[in-house]
Amino acid sequence: MPSTPVRVEGRCLVEGAAQGTLLFADVGLSFWGGVDPATGEVIDRHHPLSGERLGARVLAIPGGRGSCTGSSVMMELISNGHAPAALVLAEADEILTLGVLVAEVIFQRTLPVVCVGREAFDRLRGQGFVRIEGNAVTLSGRRPNDGWQGTDGTLSSPPPTDVQLTEQDRRLLDGAHGKAAQVAMQIVLRMAAIQGAEQLLDVTQAHIDGCIYTGPASLRFAEQLVQWGAKVRVPTTLNAISVDQRRWRELGVDPALGEPASALGDAYMAMGAQMSFTCAPYLLDTAPKAGEQIVWAESNAVVYANSVLGARTQKYPDFLDICIALCGRAPLAGCHLDARRKAGLIVEVPVLGAVDDSFYPLLGYHIGHLAGRNIPLIRGLEHAAPSLDDLKAFGAAFATTSAAPLFHIAGVTPQALAPDTWDPVLPVKNVDIAGLLASWRELNNARDNHVDVVSLGNPHFSLSEFAALAKLCAGRHKHSQVMLAITCGRAVLEQARAGGHLAPLEAFGATLVTDTCWCMLGEPVIPPQATTLMTNSGKFAHYAPGLVGRGVHFASLAECVEAACTATTSGQPPMWLRPVTRPGNRSHV
Repeated sequence: MPSTPVRVEGRCLVEGAAQGTLLFADVGLSFWGGVDPATGEVIDRHHPLSGERLGARVLAIPGGRGSCTGSSVMMELISNGHAPAALVLAEADEILTLGVLVAEVIFQRTLPVVCVGREAFDRLRGQGFVRIEGNAVTLSGRRPNDGWQGTDGTLSSPPPTDVQLTEQDRRLLDGAHGKAAQVAMQIVLRMAAIQGAEQLLDVTQAHIDGCIYTGPASLRFAEQLVQWGAKVRVPTTLNAISVDQRRWRELGVDPALGEPASALGDAYMAMGAQMSFTCAPYLLDTAPKAGEQIVWAESNAVVYANSVLGARTQKYPDFLDICIALCGRAPLAGCHLDARRKAGLIVEVPVLGAVDDSFYPLLGYHIGHLAGRNIPLIRGLEHAAPSLDDLKAFGAAFATTSAAPLFHIAGVTPQALAPDTWDPVLPVKNVDIAGLLASWRELNNARDNHVDVVSLGNPHFSLSEFAALAKLCAGRHKHSQVMLAITCGRAVLEQARAGGHLAPLEAFGATLVTDTCWCMLGEPVIPPQATTLMTNSGKFAHYAPGLVGRGVHFASLAECVEAACTATTSGQPPMWLRPVTRPGNRSHV
């Protein structure tokens, strides 16, 4: 550690002054699913900070990753006193910053956020104590004994902005359309300034992720908007909420969660949002078209909209999504712009022969790690013909480990169909069997081969997934000690019923849950005595150990059904992932 303090200059995203012991990690952190909003403990069991508590410490991470709900968790931590003293980032992170900005508005409490760049960020490694004042980050080996006090809960002044405003924008900002729209426009402009946007653009629709209940602060925010007369200005759908709104009592959910979680959904519907309650809005009839400018939150939905549909949305944080819906205007930045949709990395995938449906979520999870914040162009799948369900599973897992808002698959996704769209001079990373196997082992952390719960539908099940599952379950019945449950949206559930897919599933003994998703389900929907679950979702396999405290098996849909029937699994990787040794050759597939 240095004998004299070292000063690093950065870019202040949220003004303030603070100091504390440094908590450093060189891996991005998803606050939702990675940090307990009630205690500030890091619960992502794959993260190097797992088990650490953030309260009163200066958190230094490259940036966020994963869920858009990280902003809601950040606001919750600020409101209950378990937030970091300050946040130091290598790169600007809109999700975490937005949580701080909204906490200013609702709770009049804040914390400083500073972006220092990659080179300066690396200098924080190994430091013991950090002081933040404005743009300055001062590093020292121990706490200075100088009696210095930072700010405590004071509001930061709005940053200057040169965003061009229309007459309608000014009317919204002046309060002509009510207090809710006025505050929403103020928050939109704060974010536009952070993103360097010079203009706002019209959006055609919104998908709101802030309807997930993370604690009292998330409900207070929504109800405050309702009290201020909030009404959405564009067609707006709602993400999966934290309970099955029609059946949470029947499912045994504690009213301490069921009542506020249901009330949160009601609050957003009171603003004019549709009762869609799905984390897969791309399965609805209202799914956007290529080139359509939208505001979507929910990480898997954002990645799917940008990558597979060719629509245009940033990875919008919770709360900024509803603010834009109330204004109908978004910063002209990020993936709304052609230049920000280009690949920054090529990922080469080897030919693996016959694979099962666990390949795409595993590959997405692995490539997300390789890509980090870079948009990847994935080559090697030109003749693989992945289905829309494959791309859904890939995108959800990719969005779990990457901070990038989209991916391109050469010859498959709309912006990478023609070879002349591929940039051959980008840096290249290669996928190999050893790397995929390491990712498979990361997702398979169960200590034994027993299976208590089979969890399907993360993201929400599609109609074609229902058809595939019904075929696998036809004429069979699950083991009496195993619970197999499927989460889905109400609209797809009715389509599956009309298609005749529910009868074989009900005969099999499956449980159907709507409105919510596996990332929000806990006890007693998951039986308290259950110790191990199995899933075909790379996303849920990552989050489940921290969210529900169970061991996980990750496998194909067919293996999940087999495990539901036998209450056990081999625990072995799929055949296509096992190296084959031939005489005189190295191990290969």
